[in-house]
Amino acid sequence: MNIHDNPSIDRKLAIGETIVLGSHRFEAEEIKAFAAKYDPQRFHVSEKEAQKSVFGRLCASGWHTAAKWMHFNVASYPATIERSRAYGEPIAYGPAAGLRDLKWLKPVYVGDTITFTRTAESHRALSSRPGWCLLSSRCEAFNQDEALVMQFKALVLMKVA
Repeated sequence: MNIHDNPSIDRKLAIGETIVLGSHRFEAEEIKAFAAKYDPQRFHVSEKEAQKSVFGRLCASGWHTAAKWMHFNVASYPATIERSRAYGEPIAYGPAAGLRDLKWLKPVYVGDTITFTRTAESHRALSSRPGWCLLSSRCEAFNQDEALVMQFKALVLMKVA
């Protein structure tokens, strides 16, 4: 069956639904440890140096924020797969096909609690792989004041039939 002939695919992939993946409070030692290993810019590794920067205080690397989003995203897979069973054969995650338009819109400071979300927006069948589609999702992170701090589009191959 062609996935476009199956109206349950949108429901199976939760098209249009925002899923809260989880929340994380960023603390100074974690921010500095991540930055020392992956993004050792002065405003991520030293409170004193961060005070002299445009940020005015220690803040997490954008890559740290993105890595936390991915951590929660992968942790959500079992529940997402189980939910898809209600609409037939469960989905299977394939490899990521990339991301687009990654934006870090506000700094993530020490003590901020960030909530990570994913909203499946659209899919298209892959003619080279029957039963598979390319899923496009809006991925976001919000601070405790509900301000958007990060967003991007994720593209993932999904086995749907």
